[in-house]
Amino acid sequence: MQLNTPQAAPSAFREDLSDYVANLQLHMTLQARNLVPSLSGGGDSREALLHQTQATFEKYVSRQS
Repeated sequence: MQLNTPQAAPSAFREDLSDYVANLQLHMTLQARNLVPSLSGGGDSREALLHQTQATFEKYVSRQS
C-alpha cells in the first residue's frame, strides 16, 4: 500500500510533535513550580541562588528535545 503524501509530511509531523512535547514539558514544569513552596521572603542570598539555579535548570531541561 502506497501513501499519496508529500515527502515533507513526516518532517512536519516530527516538528509538530517536537513543539507539542516542548510545550508539554513547559506546562509540567510550571505546574511543578506551583507545588514547591515559594522562595520569596527573607532575602537570603542562598535562597536567591537556589531560585536562580532552579530557573536555569528548568529552562535547560525544557529546551532539550
